[in-house]
Amino acid sequence: MLSLVICDVPLKESLQVEPSAVLAWYDCYKSLQCARLIVPLNYSDPQGATAAIALARIPSSIPVESPDYRGPVLLNPGGPGGSGVDFVVSIGETIGTILGPQFDVIGFDPRGIARSTPRISFFDTPAERALWGTAPGIIGNGSGVDGLASEWARAQILGKLALAHDHNVLAHMNTENTARDMLQIVQAHKREKLQYWGFSYGTVLGATFATIFPDKVERLVIDGVVDAENYYATLWNNNLLDTDKTLQTFFDGCAQAGPDVCPFYAPTPEQISQNLTALYTAIKTQPVPVFTESGYGLVDYARLQGTIFLSLYSPYESFLPLAKGLADLASGDGRAFFNISAAPIFECSCDGPDPSTDKATEAILGIICTDGQAVPRDLESTKKFYEQFSNISRWADVWAPLHISCSKVGWPNSIPKPRFQGPFVANTSFPLLLVGNTADPVAPLWAAKKMSSGFPGSVVLTQDSPGHCSISGPSVCTFGHVRDYFVDGKLPPVDEICPVISTPFQNQTVPGGVMGRSSFASEPVSPEDREILDAIQQIHSARLFATAHTRRFGGSGLL
Repeated sequence: MLSLVICDVPLKESLQVEPSAVLAWYDCYKSLQCARLIVPLNYSDPQGATAAIALARIPSSIPVESPDYRGPVLLNPGGPGGSGVDFVVSIGETIGTILGPQFDVIGFDPRGIARSTPRISFFDTPAERALWGTAPGIIGNGSGVDGLASEWARAQILGKLALAHDHNVLAHMNTENTARDMLQIVQAHKREKLQYWGFSYGTVLGATFATIFPDKVERLVIDGVVDAENYYATLWNNNLLDTDKTLQTFFDGCAQAGPDVCPFYAPTPEQISQNLTALYTAIKTQPVPVFTESGYGLVDYARLQGTIFLSLYSPYESFLPLAKGLADLASGDGRAFFNISAAPIFECSCDGPDPSTDKATEAILGIICTDGQAVPRDLESTKKFYEQFSNISRWADVWAPLHISCSKVGWPNSIPKPRFQGPFVANTSFPLLLVGNTADPVAPLWAAKKMSSGFPGSVVLTQDSPGHCSISGPSVCTFGHVRDYFVDGKLPPVDEICPVISTPFQNQTVPGGVMGRSSFASEPVSPEDREILDAIQQIHSARLFATAHTRRFGGSGLL
């Protein structure tokens, strides 16, 4: 349920940059450059109030005046609410290696998010936010009865908090306006067309841009593709079509890896699945208390379900820790499992960060509830939705709160909806490249194929791996196609399926610094592929840290 933000970056540094109507870059974060671009808050009133969009870039090593310079590539890591600045600070250099030295790599915090102002916030202080909790929860203990009503009731309070803290800005905090902001960023670079790589929710943003501005597309990759029409309908009920398929790769991989590698091993995938079901049953009746030096709490049904679900996003980093945690939990020791998703105890500090720069995790609701169609107001409609969703997916208790959080009585009626909510049909000035994994837990490959059908000439590139978005798995093939697309405008063949160079339970460093089987590392590779291999290693090293870190701090988005 997380965006692809890699690490938590201090907010103040880029907030110290003065906003300007033209791009003025300043050195920041040791080796990057930062800017804050002034854009209209309301594009229907371009001379009225303004917003400031925070950007960070890794400049191209090629001079701007050179014919080889290719301009900026904008990145969005997902969410909604993911920080593009954090993304570039964390792995921007690695993304630059994949794309090539011809490009500036630019991340931006979408309007309302992190360093971009005005910010979405429903609370006066970080303490108030921490005490209430803002992220959509997991419904009940698996029965879904009491938890469903509680989640619905909490949505009503969050809606009132949103209205109480809205200073006539929430109506303008939407994906349509963020797409317009991207065009402003492009034009501030004195260019006319967008180059973009968006992940997860970033695929909704990319598809929105391509539909509104089809003649402004130079290169556009959407990776981990969401059904944007389902998103704008505020349904969120077809994201999980491949979630069980992702979990099955855990069962299959553990059984194949053997007891020396996978701590939750059983001789067959079916037995591993049965053992997990037995663990669910035991935890529902008797949660496991955990008390450690770093924290304390319960491993109950909600933590078990949520932690397993989040692990499906990044199998190459998460499956081994998950297997260890499940094995220990089955023997009565919940510490390892608890620590996978444990959050630090909140502490107030007089010397802490300025509350105005605290990351507001409720920003995701500010965007999705403003973007989407109104959700029925009554609890009975909520119960009916949940019942129907539960028939589609056993993970409905994790995902349905997204829909419930936007219930009409909870989300203020006074906040108007954006003009654009689809359909997603456009003949773009350059064909789109869509990327999907064969077992993505929240962005099924089906959605990529559906979205591609609305954009003539677009191609779906399939990566044969579990996990969310292409960067969750190590594929030289995929990244090579992405590079070819940006550099040469070359699309992969239709129905191309890219392999990965290892499985989650083989994800280890071998001689030569390459992740995967040593037999692969010994094969001769071109200098270009060697660059991509090194980039894969760097991404997965960064994400190994991020998996625990992002979860500990609650993340900043859902997709």
